[in-house]
Amino acid sequence: MNRKFDAIVIGTGQSGPSLAVRLAKAGHQTAIVERKLFGGTCVNVGCVPTKTLIASARAAHVARHAADYGVIIDSLIHVDMVKVKARKDAVVRQSSQGVANWLRGTPHLTVIEGHGRFAGPRSVRVNDEVLDADKIFINVGGRASVPDIPGLSEIEYLTNSSMMEVDFLPEHLLILGGSYIGLEFAQMYRRFGSRVTVLENGPRIVSREDEDVSAALQGILAKEGIEFRFNAKNLNVARRDGGVHIAMHDGAHSQEIAGSHLLLAVGRVPNTADLGLDLAGVKTNDRGFIEVDDQLRTSVPGIWALGDVNGRGAFTHTSYNDYEILAANLLDGANDSVKRSVKDRINCYALFTDPPLARVGMNERDVRAWMQQTGKKALAGKMLMSRVGRARERGETQGFMSVLVDAESKAILGATLLGIEGDEAIHGILDVMYAGAPYTVIQQAMHIHPTVSELIPTLLGNLQPLEP
Repeated sequence: MNRKFDAIVIGTGQSGPSLAVRLAKAGHQTAIVERKLFGGTCVNVGCVPTKTLIASARAAHVARHAADYGVIIDSLIHVDMVKVKARKDAVVRQSSQGVANWLRGTPHLTVIEGHGRFAGPRSVRVNDEVLDADKIFINVGGRASVPDIPGLSEIEYLTNSSMMEVDFLPEHLLILGGSYIGLEFAQMYRRFGSRVTVLENGPRIVSREDEDVSAALQGILAKEGIEFRFNAKNLNVARRDGGVHIAMHDGAHSQEIAGSHLLLAVGRVPNTADLGLDLAGVKTNDRGFIEVDDQLRTSVPGIWALGDVNGRGAFTHTSYNDYEILAANLLDGANDSVKRSVKDRINCYALFTDPPLARVGMNERDVRAWMQQTGKKALAGKMLMSRVGRARERGETQGFMSVLVDAESKAILGATLLGIEGDEAIHGILDVMYAGAPYTVIQQAMHIHPTVSELIPTLLGNLQPLEP
């Protein structure tokens, strides 16, 4: 006999639990299904553990440079990786258990552990039972992409998930992928004491960013001893002499590099292959992401997809915003004229290297394309972090701040903050963009001294025309 619910949520990542609790509190008999780890990627193998590890790595980095601040540490700095992992595990455990206890303690919400697969457009099979509901929400997230490289299947390699079990210091960590995940691990393990080499198949790191951002970030990381190999194409991998050997050929040159361990950081794929989506009629694109409209509805009425699995955002904050959109549209009585939509949000994200890279809206490359398409003009401003008092006082003057503005409307088009506390300071810019206010609102504001944010009005007061 099937069990009947008003709603089923598959997956307990960032958006699923909040939505399930809202549904339950609204009186809907709701089931939430989790096959493995409560809290999903962010809590277990993503944001929470990596930022906890980054904190340990920064502590080691600051200790090594304490003499620069007049603080003398007589003993040798040593990183105990077993204790580093234990601290990370404790933080993750608290977060994951918190999610599980929250769900289990919510009235009208049933927690079911097992692998949920569609049995039809209104039913989900979990273990040996079938759950029925008129509303089904998919929040199954993604996992690390494993590229098809000759020899890779014959060796042991690491991903962002398996790195969470490492309690030792790799002698020489090879990282395949010079983007956000790869660079965070690169700096982290270099600060722990590993030799680190990043292999990027393109000509520069974080290629979606402007070239000055890539160059500045590479300079920051190289100064800490991280090595880079670019145009790493036509790879072959083998285990030899107790280590990992990677041969590369870019058409003109061949080279080989050897390391002790290999970390794959070349992107993410959605967890859709084993969901039985074909039995429900839910469409996916050629990359396996579930196709949704701007209100997160799939091709099947009554089924929605949230978080990384829908391809409309790859961050914890976009996943949570998916929940907010659905909660507003389904539970808060929004009518068609005021329904919330994915297209209303402004693109924003951060790379949590030290210093962090924070981004909002368009970059310079985007704005130049916009100028060519629309015939409009833009203003641009750039300021080195060495001008920021907070950065000088902390001895962390690397990076810069830049902003782009519509010359006619004075609307902020985008901003990049690569520097100390940039991941926090950028929210003042983001909030003004959401308010639809002109950049002069920030320019004329009085900010607190000494902070990073206090230089943003100065930055905005020195805008210059951006050449097409």
